[in-house]
Amino acid sequence: MITKDAILKAVKEQNVKYIDLWFTDILGGIKSVTVPAARVETALDYGTHVDGSSLDGSARVAESDMLLIPDMDTFMVLPWTTDDELTARMICTVHTPQGEPFIGDPRVALINAMEEANKLGFTFKTGVEMEFFLFKTDANNLPIISSYQDNAGYFDLSEDKAQRVRRNMLTTLDQIGICAESTHSEIGYGQHEIDFHYDAALASADKLMTSRVAIKSVAQQHDLHCTFMPRPLAHLPGSGMHTHQSLHDAKSDENIFVDKNHEYGLSETARYFLAGQLAHARAITAIVAPLVNSYKRLGTSFEAPVYVSWAHVNRAALIRIPSNSPGKESHTRLELRCPDPSSNPYLAFAVMLHAGLDGIKQRMELPAPLEESLLMQRRHRLRQVESLPASLGDALEALRQDDVILSALGAYISDRYLEAKRQEYDEYNRYVTQWELDHYLTRY
Repeated sequence: MITKDAILKAVKEQNVKYIDLWFTDILGGIKSVTVPAARVETALDYGTHVDGSSLDGSARVAESDMLLIPDMDTFMVLPWTTDDELTARMICTVHTPQGEPFIGDPRVALINAMEEANKLGFTFKTGVEMEFFLFKTDANNLPIISSYQDNAGYFDLSEDKAQRVRRNMLTTLDQIGICAESTHSEIGYGQHEIDFHYDAALASADKLMTSRVAIKSVAQQHDLHCTFMPRPLAHLPGSGMHTHQSLHDAKSDENIFVDKNHEYGLSETARYFLAGQLAHARAITAIVAPLVNSYKRLGTSFEAPVYVSWAHVNRAALIRIPSNSPGKESHTRLELRCPDPSSNPYLAFAVMLHAGLDGIKQRMELPAPLEESLLMQRRHRLRQVESLPASLGDALEALRQDDVILSALGAYISDRYLEAKRQEYDEYNRYVTQWELDHYLTRY
């Protein structure tokens, strides 16, 4: 735990000039209020005013002032800021003027979900594999979409700029206290992956939001553009954010998903949790795959899931049970493979947790795994399996009809999220693409 005195001491000793107070809007964008270092004690004691409508994304409404309350445990000096403008940051929760947590704050939604799990004796932990693309930039620092940063393939070893950039990213993350397990080149040209340390879901979400900023900053230092867009190029695979999850005993921290005697190593609680996520998978997708572009990845990109299914060895399944070596049964976890890195991790983890908890509360029956390849499943129609939404519109409709996932978000967030995303989808549907012009303009 970081104390107020420790923060004030660090600010003085390191000659920090500014403090950025971060919070996120409903769509996952990082917002920030900057205060001079001399005002940090006031911000810690009384909070800092912010317009509440800044959290609503594109579905803005009139709101009264809110207060940013810094989480002191998130204090860190940002190593990519210069000495004369050295800046630290703290992630904030948003409160009403009366001091209550604001129901429109995505971070509060995750905190509430974790408190519900804690009442049942659980702690929710997550770890993500985050993929992204790096593109070269032009004289105006804009990405050149046809110019990949490298031509390396999956896990290729190459002592080129890409390797150096990834190492620089790991160094920067380490400087701000974020532990990355590993990094490697991905399947697509210019595509990379960083795998993050397993942690309690709130800390994991905080670190993920911070990592996106850090990774983009390192890329800019190398005259590169980093994008977490799910599928920027049609002829290359999309970028996912596979999320590993498990429940732990709130007192002992023991992984309660473990059952060494079960065929898949899953306890009864884990099987209920898995069944809950499958039952609510279509609604969850609207949150964890939140863009029109997300559905250019799902169902079409390499190994991106199509069906609401689970498996052990089938990497095309929606939820996979990764293998554990002997003696590592405590690492038992569920890997959800539909999230992508454009999602708001606070909302993503909140709906994932609520879906799983609903499965536990309802003691949902787990369907049989789908270990067959999806090609075989399509060709032979081995069984009827529900599909994930094929578009953002379909996903939003599934969300609108799922009371459990709507309650996970709360009425305030769910109403504004649905409104903002419906606007986005309607705008996309009205847009005339180059493909349409190329195929129809002279033919008809």
